[in-house]
Amino acid sequence: MRILSLTFFIVFLSNVLIAQKRQIQVDTTVVTSHSTTINGQKIKYEARTGTQPLWDQDGSPIATLYYTYYKRTDVKNTSERPLLISFNGGPGSASVWMHIAYTGPQILKIDDEGYPVQPYGIKENPYSVLDVADIVFVNPVNTGYSRMIPNKEGKYPDKKKFFGINADIKYLADWLNTFVTRNERWLSPKYLIGESYGGTRVSGLALELQAKQWMYLNGVILVSPADYKVFESDAPISSSLNLPYFTAAAWYHKVLDPKLQSKDLLEILPEAEKFAIDKYMPALAKGSSLTEAEKNELAKSVSYYSGVDAQDILDHNLRIPTNYFWKSLLKDKSANTIGRLDSRYLGIDKMKAGESPDFNPELTSWLHSFTPAINYYIREHLKFKTDIKYNMFGSVYPWDRQNNNVRDNLRKAMAQNPYLNILFQTGYYDGATTYFNSKYTMWQIDPSGQMKDRMDFKGYRSGHMMYLRSEDLKSANDHLREFIKNSNPNGKSAKY
Repeated sequence: MRILSLTFFIVFLSNVLIAQKRQIQVDTTVVTSHSTTINGQKIKYEARTGTQPLWDQDGSPIATLYYTYYKRTDVKNTSERPLLISFNGGPGSASVWMHIAYTGPQILKIDDEGYPVQPYGIKENPYSVLDVADIVFVNPVNTGYSRMIPNKEGKYPDKKKFFGINADIKYLADWLNTFVTRNERWLSPKYLIGESYGGTRVSGLALELQAKQWMYLNGVILVSPADYKVFESDAPISSSLNLPYFTAAAWYHKVLDPKLQSKDLLEILPEAEKFAIDKYMPALAKGSSLTEAEKNELAKSVSYYSGVDAQDILDHNLRIPTNYFWKSLLKDKSANTIGRLDSRYLGIDKMKAGESPDFNPELTSWLHSFTPAINYYIREHLKFKTDIKYNMFGSVYPWDRQNNNVRDNLRKAMAQNPYLNILFQTGYYDGATTYFNSKYTMWQIDPSGQMKDRMDFKGYRSGHMMYLRSEDLKSANDHLREFIKNSNPNGKSAKY
């Protein structure tokens, strides 16, 4: 009897130890069939979700990326059907945001302005672009369920292979080659869409795919893109480009000078943009050479366009730190802080005093609704089940930002490929990657202006994830749909 009990205990302990070894499958796919209604039209599609490996030079897997691929099944010729390849940002962010809130066939349940509601869940997206393009949502290493894979000795690959501007671009291009080959999409028109840091990612991928994988694109869509050339520039550039955003946020919260406040947002932004470029930027470039009279006059003008007290502007050497703006804009009105990624959102700090908010109210609001929705959706609708945690944000640090040439690489890709077009989509109330930064980036991509007719800009009355606002969800998807259709060459040769 004791021998039997001991045997049972050994078997039980063995099973426990096996169960405790938690790992993602390296190469697996789950396929489910669905239907939805988009713009009043019934659409049938299949969802393929799972993991696809990335290999080293010896053919051994070093990572596996989790993806979800939506393919419309009620069309005959897939070769003519566009493929939209979607990335989010961070770096270190999963593909969840655009997946279940923007372009995908299902979106999370939120109110019309983007705030959480309970019970959590998902619903059909009546504006998804799945009617005109198939879509694949890709999660880079350490995001979603994507993970590095240890070798036979249990050693993980060097993080430098994945965590950096150029490393990220290189391995993702290689992975996409495999994906396109496996899913027989080489003949399809191809588009990249990237949000936030995803804008940096897809700007670099455009040339990497073209030069190293011989894969040519029809379009690159930059959603609230992060341009580190702007962020890391001198104060005259970065500070002046923020001003029109300050105008928009202050207008939304009704703290501008009455002369501006009485007008519509789109009436006053061109005026703020002109002041920022023609007067504010040159004045900041003069630095300490400005006279006291010039400083005082400039501070009054910046105050007029930002809602920030002129003395505060002088105290910050004529600049407005973004953290201070989010903290102090409403200090004397409601004592709330405002959001970084979407300044429509309000927060409550421990103290009114300080240089920056205690937390980002918009991000906590989004995680509130996105996290339960994506975990439920993947398991219950897409039928992909694992004990691995879905990383909304995964550790990807240290991130190597050296040799950042993605802006010029995007220009090169455009110059070499007459089919390639660009669309910018940004929200006016985004304080992290501001809409005027996007305009500036667009102007700098092609300084000659020879390709500017292949670039377009769309702005929305919302923030970083402009699609969370119901009205902008519709218009932004319509703009995507229009961009995809207009960039179809329709038999026109790729030549100048």
